Amino acid sequence: MASRNFYLQLVFSVILITLTALLLAWSVVEGWYFTLGLAIILMVAQVHALIRFINRTNRKIAYFFDAIRNEDFTLRFPERVTIKSFKELNQSLNRVNGLIQEVHLQLQIREQYYQEILKQASIGIMTFNEKGHILFSNPTLEKLLNYSPLNHIKQLAQVDEGLYEVFKSFKPFERRLFQLTNEREQNQLALKSTPLELDGQSLLLVVVQDIHEELDEKETESWVRLIRVLTHEIMNTITPIASISDSIIKYYSKQGKQVALEDLDQTQIKNTLKGLEVIKEQGSNLMDFVQSYRSMLNVPEPNKAIVKGSKLLEKIQVLMSPKLEQETDFQVSCDPDKLEFFIDEKQISQVLINLSKNALQSVKETENGKVRLLAGEDGDGNKYIQVVDNGPGIPADLIDEIFVPFFTTKTEGTGIGLSLSRRVVQLHGGTLKVHSIPHQETVFKLTFA
Repeated sequence: MASRNFYLQLVFSVILITLTALLLAWSVVEGWYFTLGLAIILMVAQVHALIRFINRTNRKIAYFFDAIRNEDFTLRFPERVTIKSFKELNQSLNRVNGLIQEVHLQLQIREQYYQEILKQASIGIMTFNEKGHILFSNPTLEKLLNYSPLNHIKQLAQVDEGLYEVFKSFKPFERRLFQLTNEREQNQLALKSTPLELDGQSLLLVVVQDIHEELDEKETESWVRLIRVLTHEIMNTITPIASISDSIIKYYSKQGKQVALEDLDQTQIKNTLKGLEVIKEQGSNLMDFVQSYRSMLNVPEPNKAIVKGSKLLEKIQVLMSPKLEQETDFQVSCDPDKLEFFIDEKQISQVLINLSKNALQSVKETENGKVRLLAGEDGDGNKYIQVVDNGPGIPADLIDEIFVPFFTTKTEGTGIGLSLSRRVVQLHGGTLKVHSIPHQETVFKLTFA
């Protein structure tokens, strides 16, 4: 409504000026000098009034936007004015000012709310710009680093020189592990960076978390699993030995006294020999079991070299050919074709052979069984090799157990294949993970940085 009245008043002023100009021109033609003088005065007055009217309106709007820019919401325009258009304009500006003030207050409340969440977060959070100036660091981070206040990443050198070097060379989407040692304790820090854009300024958000307790918990859990499996394997071996030994002792001892040789019959002697053979066999199995454990602990450091991905997969395909069932579809794919890996070819080949054997065994009873070896590069620039099959898969309750040494669901094998494979990949600085949807897809993924 204010803009409509302003428009009407502006049109009315222009019409008056136009009529005055016509009167002025007519006075010149007719020689009406008195009327001419009056028309000139009237023209000047009307133009002055129009300019003053527009300037007053412009100044009000300029004051209004300046106040908003300076976050000054106390500006109020008088609403008790005689000119109706100014009254409506002032009312509209005051109404808009009130709405903006309300939105600003809501944003402030929300910002304080988020700030409080960040302060109470159990992980450390920091943002800094390209020059290293720290714009925000929450109390958790300052407590982890035992340093406050943090204004620049150079201050981290006073905490630990190595930590400062990590932050100085941090790249977007990078992950790092850092062990922070001080006079009180050791903290294993996990750091992750994320790029941000704020007011046209490039920032880096770094999340810092102390994972020492989680690592201790995982380590304890791993030991419990390993001891449980070791106990199971050893007991399976020792129990028959103890039982057979007890039976043999009964042949040669009665009521605490040794049985004379002439009292022994041929059957007892034969059973004794059979029992000793079983004891020897069980002892050999136990020795093999221990040797398997030693082989897992003594994995040599990888002798890395540049290996072309397509040739590596073709080699595995050739090695797996004799083990293929007639109905099993085994294929390899490398994309891009020029993809290269910096690995120990012998060690990684052995890992892929082991995973491929497992995949082929799993699809043995599957109709239209398929096994795929896929090599590629993900969006973060990490190179990977996947072994994919459509077999029965791994039950959800066993997915966390399959990498535990000596754990196996097969009737054959020692159960160290997967744990040994993961160890080899870890020595390459990579990871070996599994994802399984029973009867649809099981994926073992080797990822290399």
